[in-house]
Amino acid sequence: MIHARGLARTFHNRQGNVDAVRGVDLDVDAGEIVGFLGPNGAGKTTTLRMLTTLLTPTSGEATVAGIDLRRNPAGVRRRIGYVAQSGSTSGTARAGEEVVDHALLYGVPRSAAVTRGRQLFDQLELDGLWDRKCSTLSGGQRRRLDIALGLVHVPELVFLDEPTTGLDPQARANLWVHVRALRDDRGSTVFLTTHYLDEADALCDRILVIDHGSIVAEGTPEALKQQISGDVIVLTAARADDTPRIAAIAAALPSVDSPVVDGMLVEVRVPSGAALLVPLLRSLDADDIELGGIELRRPTLDDVFLTLTGRSLRDGENSPAPADTPPTRDGAAA
Repeated sequence: MIHARGLARTFHNRQGNVDAVRGVDLDVDAGEIVGFLGPNGAGKTTTLRMLTTLLTPTSGEATVAGIDLRRNPAGVRRRIGYVAQSGSTSGTARAGEEVVDHALLYGVPRSAAVTRGRQLFDQLELDGLWDRKCSTLSGGQRRRLDIALGLVHVPELVFLDEPTTGLDPQARANLWVHVRALRDDRGSTVFLTTHYLDEADALCDRILVIDHGSIVAEGTPEALKQQISGDVIVLTAARADDTPRIAAIAAALPSVDSPVVDGMLVEVRVPSGAALLVPLLRSLDADDIELGGIELRRPTLDDVFLTLTGRSLRDGENSPAPADTPPTRDGAAA
């Protein structure tokens, strides 16, 4: 559904050239939900803008929904849906009018636009809101209306840019259900960006991580967590004198990092806690060591990001002029 090779974008400003994206290679198969993650300034937004034809690549090539991005950008636009982070509804317009007008821009006949729009309102829990002004809708309702705008022309591929930003936890969880339904019920392919790692973990079949303009990792959420971070076993000694012996036994496990001792706690990072927990307990029991407690901690995508980039996904959110910010008309970063 998406095939890109060497996709790059350089911006020019008063300070010189900024290589926002440096030769990205990526593939997205039909029917996948793929998360595209990266800290601010990593090149995520610039890559998304290139794939949605909003920005022309400096170099590289890509096919999106089967259409060559460079040779036929209008053809790409006809076959994709795009839900922008900031939304695209007018507060003074009525919700149903917005959906119908959007469909008409894609050449959908008015009767079909009304039928599809009302079906989407039903599917996205927007019943009774067809004649309401957009300014009167809640944040969650407006976000679902944005998704309706992106789907009314029945695209094969849907781009969602930060779909749940600003929503409360319940509204976020409800919207996750609708995102999954895009694939499960409509057969759409979904390419989304998000700053919420729990969202990527819950929704995505695969994750692509970009940093400093390059893809630094990709895989399923579980594979990334295991590959990058492993599990952590936390052992609490029943007696302080046993702590050195517990650390020594833990260190003898295969393929483990050196244990970290903190008072009566011993932490050891292992490739698979489930596989090593039983032999570890047997060794401790054979040495007549009593534990005060044991805990197995699974890795999170936060651990993956810290390992890959040395920073949190939200680092630099308020920093000025990140590298993937396009220049203004006079050449300065926006």
